Amino acid sequence: MNKHIFFVPALVLSFTFAGCNNNNASKEVSVSEEASTVALDIPDFNADSAYHYVETQVNFGPRVPNTESHRQAATYFVAKLKSYGAKVTEQDFVATTFDEKQVNLKNIIASFRPENKRRILLAAHWDTRPFADKDSERQDEPIDGANDGASGVGVLLEIARIISAQDPGVGVDIILFDGEDWGNDTGTQRSVPLPEGLDSWWCLGSQYWAKNPHQPNYSAYFGILLDMVGGENATFYREGYSMEVAPLIVDKVWKTAAKLGYSNHFIPRNSGPITDDHVFVNLYRNIPMIDIIPTDVNDNSFGDFHHTHKDNMEIISRETLDAVGETVLHVLFESAT
Repeated sequence: MNKHIFFVPALVLSFTFAGCNNNNASKEVSVSEEASTVALDIPDFNADSAYHYVETQVNFGPRVPNTESHRQAATYFVAKLKSYGAKVTEQDFVATTFDEKQVNLKNIIASFRPENKRRILLAAHWDTRPFADKDSERQDEPIDGANDGASGVGVLLEIARIISAQDPGVGVDIILFDGEDWGNDTGTQRSVPLPEGLDSWWCLGSQYWAKNPHQPNYSAYFGILLDMVGGENATFYREGYSMEVAPLIVDKVWKTAAKLGYSNHFIPRNSGPITDDHVFVNLYRNIPMIDIIPTDVNDNSFGDFHHTHKDNMEIISRETLDAVGETVLHVLFESAT
């Protein structure tokens, strides 16, 4: 494995948490920087490998809950993560969707070096939308979800492969959330009232895990969520909730991307808040988690592929996967200093 040597300031991160409520997660984060410098041996991120992981998921077919493709993908993830030496927990639960479907969901949690008290949480969702409600045709058919689902998982599987061979110096928990994408899009669907105990029709897996963590009193130093991180020419702005709960982690990630030459993807401008899995991790686990997610600030959209049949392998870019994966990998290894 090729490696680069990087000299970075040794950072001491400390988090002071304020109270939170069901409307907002309010946290203050302070960072102090020491003058010492350390040499880090950071492995290369392999974009071809990440692309292969994305393609493998798409080849299963749409990973819609209660389907054989969904079951096959889950089996694949568990086996792959175990092969990389992770302690894997399968969190099975049943949820009801906005259109009154009973779905069998599975969050998959992979813990690397569980004995390490200093932990970083990385996450993505692995399910796909069961309908193409933003498309002009075949609206009732599920989408491939190459970007919306598979890309984030592909990056995390490659990171798992890398840290199985080289210790990043911190404990790492990778969570693949299920049931993120069966939500009620009121732009294309009639609004359905929420039942008691549910905060959103979206993000069913992260809501469940945040209230029922795989480990009692689980916490992490900080978290990074990856969502739709493989699209060609994707632009990632500083998402609103992330800036509210963990602005210094956002700053570190975006500065790391700039240092690596990925300023064309990581744009140092703010965008609006997005309801995504990180919201519930922040809200119920009080973990400062940010979201790397593409937005087009000109029309306030995720792109014309979103929830359409265009979300297939044709829009997946190795260069974008590399930009995100390399950035997250550097942040991970630098967090051990």
